[in-house]
Parts: sequence; structure tokens; C-alpha cells
Amino acid sequence: MRILSRVGAVCAVASAAFLVAPVAHATAPGDNGTVKIHDATTGEELRKNEPHVCTFYLDAFGFDAVQEVDWHIEAWAPTADVKGETVKSGEITLGTDGHGRTDDLSLPDGHYKLFWNFEGENGAAKHKVFWTDCADEEGGGGTATPTASASGTPGSDESASPSAEPSESAAAGGSASASSSPSASASAQGATGDLAETGNGAPVSLLSGVSAALLAAGAYLVVRRRRA
Repeated sequence: MRILSRVGAVCAVASAAFLVAPVAHATAPGDNGTVKIHDATTGEELRKNEPHVCTFYLDAFGFDAVQEVDWHIEAWAPTADVKGETVKSGEITLGTDGHGRTDDLSLPDGHYKLFWNFEGENGAAKHKVFWTDCADEEGGGGTATPTASASGTPGSDESASPSAEPSESAAAGGSASASSSPSASASAQGATGDLAETGNGAPVSLLSGVSAALLAAGAYLVVRRRRA
């Protein structure tokens, strides 16, 4: 009986230890949190990782309230001259909701690895591998604008304005003088013609002479008839 009771006690203790161990591991402080690499223009509420950035920040989610974190970034192959050399480091205290972010950071173009250590971590530090590449962004943004401004608006505006205004005024003046001159001359000619016709007295005199002759002839015939 004693042997059986001892065996039963040992089994009970072993079973309790087996059941408690996973629970203790699952509730280890901060192990359920995650950290992301975010481009500087990305909203900190988005839980996505961006492994290719220029200016960036570190964004943490789901850690314990007011948890203290130490982090550092190491140069990493294939671009690192010395693999494992720390190129940037810092520390941050997360908020009551286990969320927090660093200030915006920058590094020379290359390949890097983030190591995220915090109080109560169980096992290795959390980490992220990422690239920084600012050459393409700066090069792409710097060549388009000067070319457009040099060959576009200023040159065309300056050359177009002087030539357009004189031509319009010249055309307006030319059309005005051209349209006014013929009409003026036409009216002058019309006036002259009317005056010539009304001022000529030859047809009126001729008609007057014929009328006088007819009247004289009629009077002569009347007088002759009365004498007869």
C-alpha cells in the first residue's frame, strides 16, 4: 500500500508540473508582442512590416504595459564591411497598451538587422532584417522638376507674350484702318456723285425751254383763232 501511495503522489506531482509549465511559458511577460519596421510615411497604427525603407522608425505592438525596451541595429551581410557592428541603438518605454514607436531614424544605404530586447523576455531577442535604399528616391525626385521648369513654362511664357500682344494690336489696327478707309472713301464718292447730279442744271433748263415754247405756241393759236 505504501509503495502504491508513493507512486501515486509522484505521478500527481509530475502531472501538476507538466500542466503548469506551459501556462507559465505562455504568460511570460512581453513574449506575445511584436515589432515592425515602418517607413516614415506609414501610419503607426498599421501592423505591417516594411523591409525596404529610406527614413524609418520602429513600431511595437502587444507588449506588456509600460515595458522598457533596449534595441540596437547591426550592419548585416551582404553589404556590411564588418558583420555584427552596431550602427545605431536606443531605448524606449512602451505605453499602457503595450504600444510604442521610436523617433524617425536614418542609415546609409545597406542591409541591417534589428535586435529588440525587453524586460521579462523568454529566449532570444525579437529581430527584423531590413534594407535602406534612399538613392533611388532622391534621384527620381530630383531630376524631373528642374527639367520641366527649365524647358517648360517660363521660357514659353516669356517668348509668347511679347510676340502675341503686338500681333493682336497690329491686326486690330490693320483691320480697323482697312475697314474704315474703304467705307469712308465710298461715302465720299457717294456724296460727290449725288452733288454732281443735283447740281447739274442742263436737263432742267431744257425742260423749261420746251414748256415755254409749247405755252407760247398754244397762246398764239388761241389768239389767232379769236381774230378769225
